[in-house]
Amino acid sequence: MFHIALHEPRIAPNTGNIIRLIANNGCQLHLIEPLGFDLEEKKLRRAGLDYRDLAQVTRHADYAAFRAAMGERRIFACTTKGSRPHDQIQYQPDDVLLFGSETTGLPADILQSFPPEHRLRIPMLETSRSLNLSNAVAIVSYEAWRQNGFAGGR
Repeated sequence: MFHIALHEPRIAPNTGNIIRLIANNGCQLHLIEPLGFDLEEKKLRRAGLDYRDLAQVTRHADYAAFRAAMGERRIFACTTKGSRPHDQIQYQPDDVLLFGSETTGLPADILQSFPPEHRLRIPMLETSRSLNLSNAVAIVSYEAWRQNGFAGGR
């Protein structure tokens, strides 16, 4: 399946929603520290409901540790500064979808390390700034899964 990576997430309920999402679509979640909350925080548990035990979640001490753990997998930076619409990629199982924090997005140095064709964006109205992080993860991860025939789904 696919890998979802959150770079320094700040809002516990968003991460809780994403934990519930990945428990339902089979993705693996990677949390790149530092986090803006404790994983035992009540808001995170409430948003994730009882799905935490059904989800694969890995913590990485920093971005370098995350990159090393991903090996040769294809990584796509999902950002409002992306140059390619998210549905214009041919996703492959084991691809990594990297999202920035809710408050700052991906740092410029990380974003610039990706070639333009690996910087994805979700289409929005011109006057819009951004989507909620958990909504963005749902949109992109389900498009990737759809392209792969919803493998393993019912």
